[in-house]
Amino acid sequence: MRFDARVLGADHRIVLVSVEANDLEAARRQLEAQSLRAIDIRPSIVGRATTRRFRFPVTLFTQELLALLSAGLGIVEALEALEEKEAVQSTKALIGRLLQRLREGNRLSAALAEHTSVFPPIYVGLVRSAEGTSDLPVALERYVAYQQRVDTVRNKVVSASLYPLILCAVGGAVTVFLMAYVVPRFAVIYQDTGRPLPLLSLAMIKGGKFIAGHSFAFGIGAVTGTVALAAAVRSFLANGGLGTLLLRLPLVGEHVRTYQLSRLYLTLGVLLEGGMPIMEALRSARAVIPRDWGHAFDGVSKHVEAGYGLAAALEGQRLTTAVSLRMLRVGEQSGQMGQMLRQAAQFYEGDISRFVDRFTRTFEPLLMAVIGVVVGSIVILLYMPIFDLASSLE
Repeated sequence: MRFDARVLGADHRIVLVSVEANDLEAARRQLEAQSLRAIDIRPSIVGRATTRRFRFPVTLFTQELLALLSAGLGIVEALEALEEKEAVQSTKALIGRLLQRLREGNRLSAALAEHTSVFPPIYVGLVRSAEGTSDLPVALERYVAYQQRVDTVRNKVVSASLYPLILCAVGGAVTVFLMAYVVPRFAVIYQDTGRPLPLLSLAMIKGGKFIAGHSFAFGIGAVTGTVALAAAVRSFLANGGLGTLLLRLPLVGEHVRTYQLSRLYLTLGVLLEGGMPIMEALRSARAVIPRDWGHAFDGVSKHVEAGYGLAAALEGQRLTTAVSLRMLRVGEQSGQMGQMLRQAAQFYEGDISRFVDRFTRTFEPLLMAVIGVVVGSIVILLYMPIFDLASSLE
């Protein structure tokens, strides 16, 4: 959701900015990562409708900007070219605002920082670091590679969960159809025979007749329940409840933690390789950590600020594994901490991909078997009286 915030900028002026975040605490972390002191944060009045109308294609914009800069254009010329070719008015307007700030003499990072709901802290941080070395194309290339890796892992997880959801929806629809439409028609046939029905078949037929007789009420209840469930799930996700729940699951929790660690390592690695100081990199990386890790991550920042190495600070807050700790220690000894963080993230991305593949191959057949048992049980209970009748005739 979107939040409006009044912040105290570097020039000690109060300005209004908008932030896209899961919750209030995440919005505050994003502002802190941009070195902005929040005076007041509250949910945006425009909120959800504005967010749905405008989705700025950050990765595509970065790729096009990178291509133009690599071709020899200056940053203002490149943005002018992107503004001229853009057909979507909301995107065109945002590029225009960036151009206006550049023409006023501001740096690109300062212009980007005014739109924290669009450009994440890692993006602004990489650009700010590159401005000190005049190597903006390399910074943009790093961000594109970073975002592509994050999207690859996320899309793999989403794709793996999509098929089971479809199976559940189809299985539920078939079950409702059998109970509300097929079962009552069989009930009429059995009623005409006058024979007593098996207990389970009788219970199922009564349930089907009840659903068919109150179909309107059940329909309203189903719609209301679906809307309420969707709202509850949305609130649950916004409060970070899903991550907490998954972390507590016996088989899944460790892999969820690995996924979150890989995102943290990748973000820190990209920022450090981009030339960002360690403390600023930690502030920027805070935007990608789960809500539950906020206290531990504060401890990491305090230890690093006190002079501890990053590996020791992460180990002290249990934000490492046996493998990653060894890799980070090697990175500190060789002076290649950024590269080693990226390699640790890549190692765990492979582990996550293998787990998702194994989970999909195991869970989907089990889910299909459960749905088959439910539907098959309904069909068998429907035909049990017919089998009894055939046996009595023999």
